[in-house]
Amino acid sequence: MPNDPSCPVCRTADIVCGKWTLLLVRDLAEGFSRFCELERSLAGISPRTLSLRLRALEEEGIVERQTFAEVPPRVEYSLTAKGEALIPIIDGMRDYGERWLGAECAAEPALDTAAIVAA
Repeated sequence: MPNDPSCPVCRTADIVCGKWTLLLVRDLAEGFSRFCELERSLAGISPRTLSLRLRALEEEGIVERQTFAEVPPRVEYSLTAKGEALIPIIDGMRDYGERWLGAECAAEPALDTAAIVAA
């Protein structure tokens, strides 16, 4: 399928299909996270890749970066309203994986993202 800039599916796929992107959104759906927390939760991601993905999501208006004037400096990332709108996609992927692929979340309980968004 050629990339059609007028197609909403193509435009969305351009944003969310980057490696690690949906997993970052999944982790940020829980609330604010620091870089090191995201790096730990996404075992195997390099710091450079994490930085690039966060920057790209920030440029798309999906992730918000907040810097605190402390020593040492503290930076936290969170989802914007645009980013929170991706949560139903992740929930659908989780449901599909559980129903059709026999997959289960490892070691951590399933995230009730609907409750988080409603809060």
